[in-house]
Amino acid sequence: MSFFRRRDGLIPNSLAISYAFLGYLGAWYLITREVWWINAMGVVLLAHTMIIAAYLIHECAHNTLLANNENNARLGNILLWITGACYGTYEGIRHKHFRHHVDRADVVAFNFRHRLLQHPWLLKCLQAMELLFIPALDIVMHWMVPLMPFVLPGRRNQRARVILILIIRSVIFTSIALTAPRVLLLYPLAYMLMLHVLRFMDAFQHTYALFETLESPPGPEARQFDAPFEYSHTYTNLHSVKYPWLNLFTLNFGYHNAHHERPTQPWYQLPKLNHELFGDQLTQMIPFRNQITSYFRYRTQRLTHEDPIDFDVLSNQGETFIGVDGVSFLTGH
Repeated sequence: MSFFRRRDGLIPNSLAISYAFLGYLGAWYLITREVWWINAMGVVLLAHTMIIAAYLIHECAHNTLLANNENNARLGNILLWITGACYGTYEGIRHKHFRHHVDRADVVAFNFRHRLLQHPWLLKCLQAMELLFIPALDIVMHWMVPLMPFVLPGRRNQRARVILILIIRSVIFTSIALTAPRVLLLYPLAYMLMLHVLRFMDAFQHTYALFETLESPPGPEARQFDAPFEYSHTYTNLHSVKYPWLNLFTLNFGYHNAHHERPTQPWYQLPKLNHELFGDQLTQMIPFRNQITSYFRYRTQRLTHEDPIDFDVLSNQGETFIGVDGVSFLTGH
């Protein structure tokens, strides 16, 4: 019996998982050295291994990596520690992501946009940091995860777990920082790079409705959107069409229409599936240059923005696509 879900997954999955774990450990070694260019390499490696770990969690959630679903969950839980998202539960993250697929919407526990508009001083602070290319909103959203059990009654049973994880991570990080104080700067820098990449990928993949119903059972809103709606409101945001290997930088996550057409297809088969389904006729493609331009042009406006579901993305190939923030599958709220 194969350890991986599919036999053809032995080499690509082994390479990706090994890179995530060994690269992560190697990156920590590099950022504790006393040579600046080695530190720089370490920051880039640390950020990228966390990015790959995040997308491997996505694969685990869809049970596309390992043959046994329980092993997918175990691996997903371990990878959460690499990404720093371990304060939330793996099942909570998986539940939120499956609601996204089943409801064909962005389903959240709370809509922060309304709260930000009610507190202009906080919004201005976040906008100022975003102007300096600090992913302030995502930092807040990730730190909301350990706070949620102390706010939402339905997550009260997670309080002890969150406190224990905070203690463990604080002790480990403090121990490293005492011997190599430079990690106090370098780890946050790598973490912010990871957040930039993750939300860059999330920002332009859908024009979905946003429902504040994650803490309740699916209601009528979960049944109003069909498969054609899902396709026409999902967008493929590749790094390169000419050089497909560049899309491995984010584990082929940009093949998003193909992923939504067949969520059980593993990451390494998505380019092939994309070609089989759409050939060269995929109209839902947003050129990389427009992704980059829109990401930075609208970085403050995006904080409180919700794309209307009837927004015309394709007439100008996403040049004025503002996108959304705060929909990362890692936050679980």
